[in-house]
Amino acid sequence: MNDLTKVNYYLQLPYTVEIHLDAGGFFASVIELPGCITQADTLEELDEMIEEAMSGWIEIELEDGAQIPEPQCV
Repeated sequence: MNDLTKVNYYLQLPYTVEIHLDAGGFFASVIELPGCITQADTLEELDEMIEEAMSGWIEIELEDGAQIPEPQCV
């Protein structure tokens, strides 16, 4: 499986995203992906931004040979 296929696989998993409102707009972090954060002015923008942040985070980790954490089961 190539890295693009792996990234797409992980992006389809149900990761836990926390969203917070702050003075500058919205802030989001992915619980299972430490350091995977982003922010945007609107919720619509945030949805796109969090997918981009997750994709970039996963790509870098795969390039470094790291294991990608799976989503938490509830």
